[in-house]
Amino acid sequence: MTKFNIQHGIYKNILRPIIFNFDAEKVHNLTTNFGESIENMEWLLETLYSYKNEKPKKSLLGIDFDNPIGLGAGFDYDGHLTKTMKHLGFGFNTVGTVSAKPYEGNKPPRMTRLIKSKSILVNKGFKSDGAAVIAKRLDQKNLKNHNVGISIGNSNIPSVNTLSKAIDDYLFTFGLFNKRKYVRYFELNISCPNIIIRESFKSMENIKRLIKEINKLKVKKPIFMKMHNEIEFEESDKIVKTCLDSGIQGFIFANLIGNRQNIALNKSEVSDIKELKGGLSGKPTFDGSNRLIAHTRQKFGKNVVIIGSGGIFNAQDALVKFKNGADLIQIVTGLIFEGPQIAGDINSQLIKNKFYLDR
Repeated sequence: MTKFNIQHGIYKNILRPIIFNFDAEKVHNLTTNFGESIENMEWLLETLYSYKNEKPKKSLLGIDFDNPIGLGAGFDYDGHLTKTMKHLGFGFNTVGTVSAKPYEGNKPPRMTRLIKSKSILVNKGFKSDGAAVIAKRLDQKNLKNHNVGISIGNSNIPSVNTLSKAIDDYLFTFGLFNKRKYVRYFELNISCPNIIIRESFKSMENIKRLIKEINKLKVKKPIFMKMHNEIEFEESDKIVKTCLDSGIQGFIFANLIGNRQNIALNKSEVSDIKELKGGLSGKPTFDGSNRLIAHTRQKFGKNVVIIGSGGIFNAQDALVKFKNGADLIQIVTGLIFEGPQIAGDINSQLIKNKFYLDR
């Protein structure tokens, strides 16, 4: 029995049943605050949760990753955990989604657990402290050897109500973080289902306009486009080709889903949330993500770098993503359901099963 088995058992059988009795967002905020308070306990955290091995190391788009397991956007949305996550065994972590202006979030509830469906109904709507506050917070942390990314979206507030204003909003945040050395990559989030102006970026012309304006900033760091989950191959291919033509090689498949008829959802839980707004994370996103990863890898080959995101709860789920063509993976809901040892556990299992020998 490994340390990860023990930690997983304690979390799943003792801690999680207690935690899941309380409001999801309040628990999340307490967890984030606690995680930040122990960010300097590097030795202890790495001893308990991390897994060190040379084989998972890889370089992509000029970034050296200790391992391919990352924390996705949506967990550390205000940048409190940027130091802590590396010591929990993550090879990279994304802050955000960050917006230029602060936003307190959509009307609660903003996070609703669907335990039987292994999912969370998310309706934060780019809840954010705002780019300036988050940048100041990150500036105060020693992030020299951390792979930190910034997911950027437009401010979800009534005054940002036109395409031009939304683009200006994106540009402000890109400009603010562009020269900060601790930022290794950016994520361009045009696919969140919970914001006011999201329909504007379903248009190819509007996407092209946004990318054109971002390119004027001469961003030197890699950009990953956060893709829709519920999208047809033809439409996805158009976005991928537009990005490639504009110098963007990275893609994240994929974001939350909206379909309440998804086969991964428990019917009783669907009934419980029928009056609630939001997008669904976790297992309901798994198959859609996988089909898009496999299709994009087959069609565009080595021209694209793919991060697989959605429904990863263990090493077997991670393997599915990798075998479909993902170069890296991201976890959010799996961390909440399975515990803080998840990244170290997945890495250890991949090594044990000699997965990296074939990479």
